[in-house]
Amino acid sequence: MATIRLARPEALNAFDRQLGEDLLAALRHVGADDGVRAVVLTGAGRAFSSGADLRSVRDDDVRTRSGGPNLYHVLSERFHPAAACIREMPKPVVAAVRGPAVGVGMSLALSCDFVVACESAYFMLAFVNVGLVPDGGASAFVLSRVGFTRGARLALLGERLGADEAVDCGLINAVYADDDLDDCVHELAMRLAAGPTLAYAGIKRQLNHWLFGRMAEQMELEASIQQRLTESADFGEGVAAFVEKRPPRFIGG
Repeated sequence: MATIRLARPEALNAFDRQLGEDLLAALRHVGADDGVRAVVLTGAGRAFSSGADLRSVRDDDVRTRSGGPNLYHVLSERFHPAAACIREMPKPVVAAVRGPAVGVGMSLALSCDFVVACESAYFMLAFVNVGLVPDGGASAFVLSRVGFTRGARLALLGERLGADEAVDCGLINAVYADDDLDDCVHELAMRLAAGPTLAYAGIKRQLNHWLFGRMAEQMELEASIQQRLTESADFGEGVAAFVEKRPPRFIGG
């Protein structure tokens, strides 16, 4: 088994450009390594990931011609290839979640084959709180797990979902006591690593074909809508409110 650990603990593993690029490189590396038969994806410290670092998004040197953030590029070159790499990897991937899995951090966790969490973990599609839409494949991953009713609520209200409720509604696979998470994840990953790798690869192909046959098209839609929204006044207000730690005042434009 191999473990990939998101390691910006001082920022709750929020994604800046470097972390996004490093994650994609790590996923591609373990995916191509025949000696790796199972993968664990987790976060350092007290979080899985708090999502995109909005300060980094604002300061990213990948810009549009108008000078605004180019989220289409960020999604198309970093986050969406990472999610696709997990889904297409011919070996099982386990997300081990401590603390927050928020925004694209939640998307990343849900792209995995198994999602297990400790009791204090929580999940949140926080995009709408800054005037954006779910991305990172979340618009497909969430609905495939919990259906339209629950998925619409999570996406439209941006509410926090605790680990116990997440497992009850089928969003994740299992919840363990905080102190037991590491041992339980290790046991699961070693069981998978000792299993029939070719069968696992075939199962993933079946699931992907039935559930995610239009994933590339869906991710392109996510990136296109997201880019349009980054040019809106609501997104500017959402980021400003986040940085200033105040409630946003959206105007619908």
